[in-house]
Amino acid sequence: MPILETERLILRSFCEEDVDRMEQLFANPGFMRFSLGVFTERKQTVAFINKVMEWDHAGIPSQFAVVPRGENAIVGYCGFFYHPEHAIEDIEIGYRLHPEYWNRGLITEAACAVRDHGFHDWKLLRVISLIHPENIPSRRVAEKNGMTVEKEITFRGFPTLVYAMTRQEWLANRGAA
Repeated sequence: MPILETERLILRSFCEEDVDRMEQLFANPGFMRFSLGVFTERKQTVAFINKVMEWDHAGIPSQFAVVPRGENAIVGYCGFFYHPEHAIEDIEIGYRLHPEYWNRGLITEAACAVRDHGFHDWKLLRVISLIHPENIPSRRVAEKNGMTVEKEITFRGFPTLVYAMTRQEWLANRGAA
């Protein structure tokens, strides 16, 4: 798994040593807002870390730990999720960020780097983001990432907007820049 670098962030693979920090993040209600709730047991965090490490080892697109340059702590994650158990074929760009780092454009920066990595390096044909309609900050991130609302679905029992972008749209946007 490559390391992605942006102006203000380093996006790197997860490792077992990240469990303690991620356990703190997953226990934070702000971090877990618009999810199924905070993680109350360490084994939930371990399962997340193990899952993304397995994806890395299998050589498939995965999640990145988000680390601000000059800091030595993970403040979130951004990367790819799969949901075949919900009959969703597309790869999702998903992200979460510690509330102390909100409103700085950091997760937008990370999501754009992940999108570019997905289309350029993985040659993905399409990516989506699944966002609760009331999650305005995440909707803004998806829009700044070049995605548009395609439809509304029910995902994990909640209304969910499907934001999408194709490789062709990404290429066209790059050509216009």
